[in-house]
Amino acid sequence: MEDLNFQHKARARAGGSRKSAIIGVVASGNLEVLAERVLPDGECRLEIKTAAVGFGDVWQAVVADFVERYSPGGLKFSINDGGARPDTVSLRLAQAVRLIEEDGQ
Repeated sequence: MEDLNFQHKARARAGGSRKSAIIGVVASGNLEVLAERVLPDGECRLEIKTAAVGFGDVWQAVVADFVERYSPGGLKFSINDGGARPDTVSLRLAQAVRLIEEDGQ
């Protein structure tokens, strides 16, 4: 297992009013993402637990692209990875933002 942590500045706060959202499932080639609205509006943090050791540079690139595209300010993401490909990671992160931006709890 490898633990990776990334901290980014976000252009804007993520919309919506939900406090948290969870999407995906930990399985071979997939991942689970928990998004929580617990940070200041201009910050974004991603904490990743992955069994695929040695891919920190790939994760860094995918995370930087995600933050640039979605500006998920105020959100902390906890990710449990089962060896997902970068496109799957991007999809799950986008789904988590969309879900947390919905009105609700």
